[in-house]
Amino acid sequence: MTEDQFLAATLRNPANRIIADELRHLALPDAWIVSGCLVQTVWNVQTNRPVDHGISDYDIFYFDPDTSWDAEDAVIRKLQARLGELGVVMEARNQARVHLWYTGKNGVPYPALSSSTEGIDRFLTATTQIGIRRTADGYNVYAPNGFDDVAGMIVRPNHTANFSAANYAKKAARWKSLWPEITVLPAE
Repeated sequence: MTEDQFLAATLRNPANRIIADELRHLALPDAWIVSGCLVQTVWNVQTNRPVDHGISDYDIFYFDPDTSWDAEDAVIRKLQARLGELGVVMEARNQARVHLWYTGKNGVPYPALSSSTEGIDRFLTATTQIGIRRTADGYNVYAPNGFDDVAGMIVRPNHTANFSAANYAKKAARWKSLWPEITVLPAE
């Protein structure tokens, strides 16, 4: 699968396209739509399911040096006000502040980041290390592992500092129940 094929498939989900357009309009710093909502849209296209089948939320990363909860909450509220009519769950997270709460929530270390793409690099699965963002002349796609696993419907662990085999197993089991066609590689 090429980048253009990936992008064409993921943009068949109108929510991905609308969110990308709104992020550009809002000019959030270093903002990306990331992870499962992209990959799962492609899986749905490949398996002839509705494009939003099984997508629990639409993850949005941005990077703002203001690491206060109030600033992040203002972004979350603004996105909800602007895109609430989509009827989807959006999870917007300032990547500059993830290290402040991640360890307490997930029980594994999480060093501070310096960009949104570093956050993408730390995803639990290598398969979902993907982000897209709207630009003046199209889209940027960040996919450090390419698209072979997405096209092959392979779920592969990403052994970063914050990797948890238990969290990986839980996520993979949910996905396998929704997309039985996927191949889940062992956590080890």
